[in-house]
Amino acid sequence: MPPPDLSMILAEGSDQEFSDDENTPLDQGANGAGGGAEEETKSWDVFRTLPPSATSLSENKDGFFDVAIKVLKVFTYLFCFLVVLTAGVMTKGIVLLMTSQLKTNKTLHICSAKESQLSNEKSYTVTLPQEENVVWAWMLFFCFAVPEFGSWFRSTRMCVFKSWQKPRLTDFLWVMMFETLHTVGTALFVYLVLPDLDVVKGVMITNCVAFIPGLFGLLSRLKDESNYNLKVSLDVLALICQVSGMVVWPVVEMVNNTNSSSSSWHLWLTPPALLLISFGWWENYVDKHSNFSIIRYFGGIKDHLWKTRYFTYMFVSVWKCAVFFLVMIIAMGARLGRISPMFDLDVAFQDHLIYATEKRQSLTGDSIPDFGTVAPFEKNIPTITNQMTPVYVFLVQVLTAWVCYIFGKFACKICIQGFSFAFPINLTIPVSVSVLISMCGVRINNVCALIVMPTYLFWECKNYDILDGFLTDEFAWVWLFWILSQIWITFHLWMPKHERLASTEKLFVTPMYNSILIDQSLALNRRRDTDGDVMTEDLNLDPDLPTKELAQYYETVSIRTDSSNNTPPKIMSTDQIPRIYACATMWHENKDEMIEMLKSILRMDEDQSARRVAQKYLKVLNVDYYEFETHIFFDDAFEISDDNEDENVANSYVRTMVGLMDEAASHVHQANIRVRPPKKYPAPYGGRLVWTLPGKTRIVAHLKDKSKIRHKKRWSQVMYMYYLLGFKLMDQAISTDRKEVIAENTFILALDGDIDFNPNAVALLLDLMRKNNNLGAACGRIHPVGAGLMVWYQMFEYAIGHWLQKATEHMIGCVLCSPGCFSLFRGKALMDDNVMARYTTKSSQARHYVQYDQGEDRWLCTLMLQRGYRVEYSAASDAFTNSPTGFGEFYNQRRRWVPSTMANIMDLLQEYQKTVAVNDNISFPYIIYQMMLLVGTILGPGTIFLMLVGAFVAAFPTIDMWTSFTMNIVPIAIFMVACIFLKSKQQITMAYILTAVYALVMMVVLVSLFITFAEEGWYSPSSLFFIATALSFIITGILHPKELVCLPCGLIYYMLVPSMYLLLQIYSCFNLNDVSWGTREVAAKQKKKTREDLEAEKKAAEEAKKNKKKEGFLGFLYRDQAPTDDEGSMEFSLAGLFKIMCCVHSKPNTERDQLTSIANSLDILKKRFEMIEFNKGGTAYQRRRSTLYSRKSLSVDNASALLLEDDDMDYSDSASDVSAPREERDDLVNPYWMEDKALMRGEVDYMPGAEVQFFKDLIEKYLFPLAKDKAREDKAASELKDLRNMVVFSFVMMNAIFVLVTFLLQLHKDIIHINWMLGVKSNITYIEESFEVFIAEEFLMLDPIGIVFVLFFAIIMLIQFVAMLFHRFGTISHILAFTDLTWCRQKAEDMTENAYIEKNAVNIVRELQKLKGIDRDDDSDGGEGGKLTRRKTIHNLERQRQKKQAISTLDVAFKKRFFSFSAEAVESGMDMDSSMLGPRLSVRRGTLKALAERRESVVHERRVSRSMSRSMGTRKTSFAPEVIEI
Repeated sequence: MPPPDLSMILAEGSDQEFSDDENTPLDQGANGAGGGAEEETKSWDVFRTLPPSATSLSENKDGFFDVAIKVLKVFTYLFCFLVVLTAGVMTKGIVLLMTSQLKTNKTLHICSAKESQLSNEKSYTVTLPQEENVVWAWMLFFCFAVPEFGSWFRSTRMCVFKSWQKPRLTDFLWVMMFETLHTVGTALFVYLVLPDLDVVKGVMITNCVAFIPGLFGLLSRLKDESNYNLKVSLDVLALICQVSGMVVWPVVEMVNNTNSSSSSWHLWLTPPALLLISFGWWENYVDKHSNFSIIRYFGGIKDHLWKTRYFTYMFVSVWKCAVFFLVMIIAMGARLGRISPMFDLDVAFQDHLIYATEKRQSLTGDSIPDFGTVAPFEKNIPTITNQMTPVYVFLVQVLTAWVCYIFGKFACKICIQGFSFAFPINLTIPVSVSVLISMCGVRINNVCALIVMPTYLFWECKNYDILDGFLTDEFAWVWLFWILSQIWITFHLWMPKHERLASTEKLFVTPMYNSILIDQSLALNRRRDTDGDVMTEDLNLDPDLPTKELAQYYETVSIRTDSSNNTPPKIMSTDQIPRIYACATMWHENKDEMIEMLKSILRMDEDQSARRVAQKYLKVLNVDYYEFETHIFFDDAFEISDDNEDENVANSYVRTMVGLMDEAASHVHQANIRVRPPKKYPAPYGGRLVWTLPGKTRIVAHLKDKSKIRHKKRWSQVMYMYYLLGFKLMDQAISTDRKEVIAENTFILALDGDIDFNPNAVALLLDLMRKNNNLGAACGRIHPVGAGLMVWYQMFEYAIGHWLQKATEHMIGCVLCSPGCFSLFRGKALMDDNVMARYTTKSSQARHYVQYDQGEDRWLCTLMLQRGYRVEYSAASDAFTNSPTGFGEFYNQRRRWVPSTMANIMDLLQEYQKTVAVNDNISFPYIIYQMMLLVGTILGPGTIFLMLVGAFVAAFPTIDMWTSFTMNIVPIAIFMVACIFLKSKQQITMAYILTAVYALVMMVVLVSLFITFAEEGWYSPSSLFFIATALSFIITGILHPKELVCLPCGLIYYMLVPSMYLLLQIYSCFNLNDVSWGTREVAAKQKKKTREDLEAEKKAAEEAKKNKKKEGFLGFLYRDQAPTDDEGSMEFSLAGLFKIMCCVHSKPNTERDQLTSIANSLDILKKRFEMIEFNKGGTAYQRRRSTLYSRKSLSVDNASALLLEDDDMDYSDSASDVSAPREERDDLVNPYWMEDKALMRGEVDYMPGAEVQFFKDLIEKYLFPLAKDKAREDKAASELKDLRNMVVFSFVMMNAIFVLVTFLLQLHKDIIHINWMLGVKSNITYIEESFEVFIAEEFLMLDPIGIVFVLFFAIIMLIQFVAMLFHRFGTISHILAFTDLTWCRQKAEDMTENAYIEKNAVNIVRELQKLKGIDRDDDSDGGEGGKLTRRKTIHNLERQRQKKQAISTLDVAFKKRFFSFSAEAVESGMDMDSSMLGPRLSVRRGTLKALAERRESVVHERRVSRSMSRSMGTRKTSFAPEVIEI
């Protein structure tokens, strides 16, 4: 039982939020009115068919792989943590080690055991010479310069290969000033401050370089922030701590050392140095919305730097190195007393002579030591330093700093920033302090303890007690406040809000890092995510609101223009929410294909509902929230009706999809549910069916009548682009700025009608879109589905195509084709110039038919690439599509793909200069790579032919080269002739036979390869190439563990190489003039012949027979039978042989003819009177089972219809066919197809007038059906044949020349050849008579063309293999970032209940909204896996019969469970109803209590909202009379 307060709310029934709009019967009238109680199920018809378990390939989850990924992510967490911490500590320690060597006349105890010339029984000290100070100063300069060089290189590369903008002069000068101050401060700190501090103090004081960030962060705070006063107080305390760090050590040093040395003044440079250093991170802490004008100004500069940063830092990086160098010279000159040693590099960078001085022992007591133990006065023992030691230390520092930066950035990219970046970065100083204190203590106690580094090289340490001396006397305890202040200033590290795999520019402010202060640099340079969050209150989370379209997508309660009094904001927070339109093009898909696509859409509906409900009821903002809507575009969706041949109805494919909706929903939700019948809309292009799915998203099926709108896939794409991006976005009354943002966050998910995918696949593509705003399209990994040899071939073909080709294009340039079966397109990219508008180009030339209509997906991507957009490939986003299973279907598909691919690539290459200039991601080397692929594709058939010729010679020693050449050229020549003269089916039959033969030949080739290996050795070019190819495929397959099953299919791929790379290329080239689709084509349904048609055909046949007789030799015998309307005044005839008429005139009409004409006129009048009576309802002539529409007006905007149907009327067929007058119909009001019972009895609705007019205009301008024009078709066919002939000639000639030249060179290989230096065979001959030994070396002889071509393909394979490795790393990173480490849904012990709910809100909603088990109709004992002895079959059937209606809406199922929670019940320990919680929901009692509290909060909000609505209604009622009077 629900709690009492919930029962009260549900009983009132007035609040839409707590009622189920699905509670109305599904078979109600079309007008939506209730139709009474639902008919009870008959007792004899209660038997059920349970929904099957998940059978879609996209739903199949590999448990081992999922666990392995989670284990890998845990390992990544720990590994990144350790690497960042270790690298940070090492970098920090090495910098302090280097600065310790700058102290003038540094004296250090050394270990005598490591020096052979020193006595092990004595102790020694060394004083570093001035040259050592110089070399270490230069090493520190190089440490600072290396990241700056990286910043310069990155900036220069971006400016050279990508677009850039010049900054404003004032912006440039401000950035230059801040970076100059930062550089000066860093140099002063390194060369003058740190050398005079002991190492522990030095590492502690690095926590005090955040004063300016803290100050700017304080001034950037807005008063409307939560806990504003507390944050400001903490900011002030942090600034006080930072200031204290600047003065503590100088004051302590001054107090402790009254007799200050000459270098004590260096310490007073600490405050200015630390202050100047902190200017380096100003940009990250300014906000253009600040209350202070100066901060707002700096915030404006920050915004400008998004586009001008790389141009700016191309100069700033060099300037910083120059400034650091200048300050280094001045500082070291002050330290050394003169500047000249800094330029004596020959002396500095070599071995130095240092002297070890024996330390004198202190004599205690009266004992006199032996003479041998008394140290002589001033005895110095020379030793030599290693000149490479500073270089090695420098290289280690550069490496560790880079590793810390790279792994820190990697941790941020894969969303493990808290534990693996923020935690180790903040631990770097404490760990460094601990390590350095320990190492100093060990070194002081035993100078020989640490022998890893040279004995004369160590940190500057002081010998004091850590507790009494250091913490109290030196005031080291203050350091705790310093580190806490830094943690507070960099608190944003713990709350990242960036997207997965965010770019470096979105993660860090400046391009690189400061290796001198690596941990502070990474922490303060990590961007603060200051963009305002989208609040749950801002979202329109109720799709049932009457505002529908505009309210859901543009957040406008009332349509307002920019000129209204209440001007809306330029950009609203919800405009950045992704809006995904799934657009599927369908034609002749079968039942299995349709149901997979529908199941995919229903899974998206379920996922979107969970994210929406989590925000609506649990008030948890989900960063992956998106809006979703599906549009299906049915080409040629109508056929002639069987009942009325003058009318059209939806064809069998549409009816199949309508019938599959419930089945697909039952499959996905694992419960027998019924989706509400679709609303039916008449449309200018045909019709529309609209379903509301269980998750409240919509499926809109656009039924295209090819007699009203242009059909085929490209025109369907044009239709949805202009409808969704033109009408639904650009035609709305919102500001231009909002349109810009909405267009950037509107995505079209292009689908085929047989695609199978899951929501995670779409989310992965959406991640790529969020990562890069210049990304125009993203595609996933397409897996072919089916059975048979052809499918197995395609499995391996698709695999290597994605593993190598698409991965390479992604890494070194752009993917050239984002397939329309599963790709995500950005709306803004499609709307750009020369993209969507040019895509509407009607084919008028022969090339257009090939490039535009045969490869529309590739052409669309080409248009986007030429406009500068990027296209990417995500290997982690899996989708499954049905592939051709028959040989002929496969050949016809590739007959379309091959020419269109070549045409689009050549189009891109022809304008490569413009594309390279516009597109930042396409470079000249990438164009060279594509040219190489194009050449390889064109010469591929010749290469395969030469391979077959050589294989025959190697396998059959009795066959010479010419015989082998003839044996291979004859069948190919015959096939080429057949492709010219025979029909397509006959060509495919011949190709099928040759494919079987060549499959056997390929086994001969395989044998010949091994024979060649045995003869020429494993170092021959053919052997190496074969081994390299096989290993590259195997290694690539191993790196794709989920797709290892594709590797065995490589054998089929190998056997079909001649067919696919020789015969298929010939077939595609020779059939270039065939522009038919070739797949899924069926015969159109024809009208039945009526009695009148049969009689007319009979008369026509008799007339034709007579005319034929008249044309014969005795035709004059039948000419008198010809009817004539003329007669003569005088006539002569002879036995009917001939007739002569004189004074010819027309026959007068007889009386009988006149009576016949009058009768016909009366009959017409009678029919018209009958029609009038019929329309007035006063006649008995009614069409059998007809459907009438009662309308007040034919206006489309105000049209409304009530569907009335009388099933009891039954008239004879003769009365219906003969007497019933034809009903007048309007295709926009009462089209015949809406009466089809196969489309179910849903509501009838009408499109808004603006939308109707839009489609009329769209059809008139772009999509008007192409009329059959025989002349135009003949001209196009002629041009296509000419194009085919030209391409065939070029194709044949290029391959013939290549084959001829290569073959002749092979014949004369002994004359023209290149000696292969590997695998040389030596022939040793020994002559006994002369005792001579002759050694003859035998080289393999290679023809020049052959070796060039082998190297050509080897280079391509190497590029692809290396690119694949990099792409694999990116894919693994994406998978790790997307993987949730929730091993189970149990709450962690250290996590609060609310924190657990916020982290797992979507998963909790998924459990609570499940339809399975909500009505107790899917008990576990009745399922497929239930034990037979436990099943309560009869009880389940009886309960099914008595059930009135199942809940089929996800949010209602959620509310039924959610509002069953009671805080009192949970607190008292009462058990909740298991059916309400769902069979798989496993949460703790504390979580249930937290959910109950949130439920009570929602109930309270709804009560307040309802009371306010009632009060508003009362006010409106009271004002109603005044309004009427006015």
